[in-house]
Amino acid sequence: MSILVTGGAGYIGSHTCVELLNAGHEIVIVDNFSNSKPESLKRITELTKKEYKFYEVDLLDASELEKVFSENEIDAVIHFAGLKAVGESVEIPLHYYYNNITGTLVLCEVMKKYNVKRLVFSSSATVYGMPEQVPISEHFPLSATNPYGRSKLVIEEILGDLYISDPEWSIVLLRYFNPIGAHSSGRIGEDPNGIPNNLMPYITQVAIGKLTELYVFGNDYPTIDGTGVRDYIHVVDLANGHIAAIQKVLESTGFNTYNLGTGRGYSVLELVSAFQNVSGQKIPFKIVERRSGDIAICYADATKAKDELGWVAKRGIEEMCGDSWKWQKQNPLGYESQKESLVGRNH
Repeated sequence: MSILVTGGAGYIGSHTCVELLNAGHEIVIVDNFSNSKPESLKRITELTKKEYKFYEVDLLDASELEKVFSENEIDAVIHFAGLKAVGESVEIPLHYYYNNITGTLVLCEVMKKYNVKRLVFSSSATVYGMPEQVPISEHFPLSATNPYGRSKLVIEEILGDLYISDPEWSIVLLRYFNPIGAHSSGRIGEDPNGIPNNLMPYITQVAIGKLTELYVFGNDYPTIDGTGVRDYIHVVDLANGHIAAIQKVLESTGFNTYNLGTGRGYSVLELVSAFQNVSGQKIPFKIVERRSGDIAICYADATKAKDELGWVAKRGIEEMCGDSWKWQKQNPLGYESQKESLVGRNH
């Protein structure tokens, strides 16, 4: 029996694959490398000393996806695959809706055909929109402020309808807060295409000299220093949340939602300060205008995950910063080597 991991070569996917293999699970990875690199797959093997099957498949291609199910005995699916840049989703909303929602529909149709009814879905705290208070718990009203978040919200509703239509399904929605950090080895980490959309890779790329300064979007929020406050969670803690969720879907039927966060918020400048202390690198920054749709304070109430999954985040902000810096320092160009990068530029 295997667990299918869609988007398994990506940032959260690759860390989850390492934890799954270390926990003794067999896995099959599907990825189309739209926002990930093949090198991450080699490093999953390097870190775990374990083999697994990989298929380069786009979820929009139903016949290729069916091949994965016909050639393997899939027991459950962890569904990470999807486009995830908030700003880009505002510019090309139709592409986001088509890719994220249709890809999930195709996946669910194929799962249903092969009688695989256990699913863990990678959702997001963006489905809470502009919450009126913190901490944010799972029963808060849902809304979205951008097409990326709305695509996650629509998928959550689709999966809820799927469960209502057939209670043999076992579905867990995991709403992540802000994943940062990297594997403690420094061998896998976050390697975004182009200028990073997320804060930590932006900070580490300034630290390594790839970018000149950090843009801080707004310093007039009602927070400790005027900058936005977020719940940052170490990606390995997040990966372990998926291990707990997989156990839940394998052992019972039902439709459940869990926040994965630390329950503690840090401002942008607090994160910058923590990173400077851990790395010894100065991070020059410039205050610029707020981004539309950004909220002042966002952090999780993760009590439900603790009570029902037995999961809690264990790693603190210093470890998150230290592991992020170790990854960036060891991989200044991400998964590309200097040589590959130069070759790429000549084509």
